[in-house]
Amino acid sequence: MENRLKPMDAEQLREYGHKMVDFIADYYKTIENFPVLSQVEPGYLRNLLPDSAPNQPDSFQHVLDDIQTKILPGVTHWQSPNYFAYYPSNSSVAGFLGEMLSAGLNIVGFSWMSSPAATELEMIVLDWLGKMLKLPEDFLSAGQGGGVIQGTASEAVLVVLLAARDKVLKAVGKGALGKLVVYASDQTHAALQKACQVGTTSSTAVDSLLALGKIAKSNGMWFHVDAAYAGSACVCPEFRHYIDGVEEADSFNMNAHKWFLTNFDCSALWVKDRRALVQALSTNPEYLKNKASQANMVVDYKDWQIPLGRRFRSLKLWMVLRLYGLENLQCYIRNHIKLAKHFEDLITQDSRFQVVTPRIFSLVCFRLLPSDDEHHGNKLNHELLDAVNSTGKVFISHTVLSGKYILRFAVGAPLTEEKHVNAAWKILQDKATALLGECLG
Repeated sequence: MENRLKPMDAEQLREYGHKMVDFIADYYKTIENFPVLSQVEPGYLRNLLPDSAPNQPDSFQHVLDDIQTKILPGVTHWQSPNYFAYYPSNSSVAGFLGEMLSAGLNIVGFSWMSSPAATELEMIVLDWLGKMLKLPEDFLSAGQGGGVIQGTASEAVLVVLLAARDKVLKAVGKGALGKLVVYASDQTHAALQKACQVGTTSSTAVDSLLALGKIAKSNGMWFHVDAAYAGSACVCPEFRHYIDGVEEADSFNMNAHKWFLTNFDCSALWVKDRRALVQALSTNPEYLKNKASQANMVVDYKDWQIPLGRRFRSLKLWMVLRLYGLENLQCYIRNHIKLAKHFEDLITQDSRFQVVTPRIFSLVCFRLLPSDDEHHGNKLNHELLDAVNSTGKVFISHTVLSGKYILRFAVGAPLTEEKHVNAAWKILQDKATALLGECLG
């Protein structure tokens, strides 16, 4: 019988923490044994768990056993080397350790005073990352701008929309609210449909920032650049030109939690004028007032976001940057792009398939060519997607471009090697052969 678990006890934390780390490490060692895409049916878990919480404490080992037998079968394994769907959501040793430390300290860093290190470290690491991306100095904290960690690119888009709205209404009057317009790419982020993009969600198409920026500036518009996925690649000099023109932007966003070895969530947002965010989002109730804030001596990140509370997310980004360093991060990105090019080459060698859009980063958009009409082509590729994913050996996703059903192969999981790309291609070929045979039959 285990000792009763106390609310907090250093030695119990040490004991159970070691067991949990062992459990997670064993998970990573055996991750390829799981179906990449969970194969459970909706509602599966309700039949496996009690309908109410226990009155008396359970054993930690019993909980771990339930995770193994009941929870993991219902998990889609985003860290699997055979995961090629959507976009990556990177985990790493450094990111995990930073997340662990953040949970251990468990501060609520809404203002500088509530935990000075949380605010100051966030300012510093976003300056570091901004310099790695060669962002204009206007986006760094030494001037009127600066960076902030949001939860997602959707949150980043929302806060800059609010800042842009309030900035315009301040100039033209609140009566113009109904006349305000947002312009966005036809492949913009889901949050806008929810923002000009570097590497659109469906196909990683890249907008011309310089041209769009000049149009925005000449019309007094707020110009936001969303590089949620592709921004990570821009730390490599050979890809930095894809954000040329960012100097025209009012705000810029990239997700370190996608392709930059930083565990979810960590969406970096930079603005040229932090006053625009603060004026749109600031709250100052009496119980939060303090000397440093009232004297405008510090940054209070509560005024740069929608929620009040915030986690110590800069710790994991700081640890990623320190424990890997720029050169290793560049090599990591380049390797995934090399693997994606390898997959693209495999497709071009099979006349039954077609690469649909030019590959720029590590996403390949492709399709199985139909033998007759386009409607059949969409159905054929939908069936191919389902056939491939139902094997559990690989997981890919799809999009629709110009009315065509397209398959997406996104390389970006930390454990992915060339052998995994080759195995995925073999599955795609085999399933395509079977489907085309059925069509002929």
